[in-house]
Amino acid sequence: MTTTVQIILSLLVFLASALYASVGHAGASGDIAAMGLVGVPVDQMKPIALVLNIFVATIATYRFYRAGYFSWSLLWPFVITSVPFAFIGGRITLPGAVYRPLVGVVLLYAAYKLVALTLRKGGPEGGKKVPLIPAMLWGAVIGLLSGLTGVGGGIFLSPLLLLMGWAETRESAGVSAAFILANSIAGLSGNLAVIHRLPHMIVWLIPAAILGGIVGSELGSRRLNPVALRRLLAVALVIAAVKMILPK
Repeated sequence: MTTTVQIILSLLVFLASALYASVGHAGASGDIAAMGLVGVPVDQMKPIALVLNIFVATIATYRFYRAGYFSWSLLWPFVITSVPFAFIGGRITLPGAVYRPLVGVVLLYAAYKLVALTLRKGGPEGGKKVPLIPAMLWGAVIGLLSGLTGVGGGIFLSPLLLLMGWAETRESAGVSAAFILANSIAGLSGNLAVIHRLPHMIVWLIPAAILGGIVGSELGSRRLNPVALRRLLAVALVIAAVKMILPK
């Protein structure tokens, strides 16, 4: 990988981390999109995305917790089943013919979610009690998908919380950040048990992700909403998804 490509990828990782951290996410789907655009080998995408997730989600969890947007009672029914299934998913290395279209679908969903967030209108939200069994089942499904693809699962959990009326917007962001952190640690643990070492490029991507996480979580805690940038990122996700899905 040339120096120019390294710089471009680092900038894209920074952008993804900043935009996603602003809504309590870690940016794995954006990172995977960036890696797909610059041609990172498929077998290196998942461990890189999970490592970057851990750093960004840690920052976002801390910031939203300090701002008062975190609920342990809302988190634990989902995370208690998601963690073991994320570990299982992390141990499974899918062939490129399966991994690429699966990630492509995840990226398309992420693009849809980014646009939906910019169109969401204000109003009463949250307050409904979370039913234990459905929450545990959802946690298991999201955890498995998280480990399989290298995303933290926040792009699935936060819209679920909002759609079902289980959390208001900023509370869903704080819970999603912690959920992503737990799943990413579990998924990476399972993945490392199989691959045994991380790709070398992770060293120069971590600083970009950390800086993006700091900037994005600060924006989120101050109620700033970079709508235009999220829509641009959604376009990039769609392009990367098409590139992942179409045969090489």
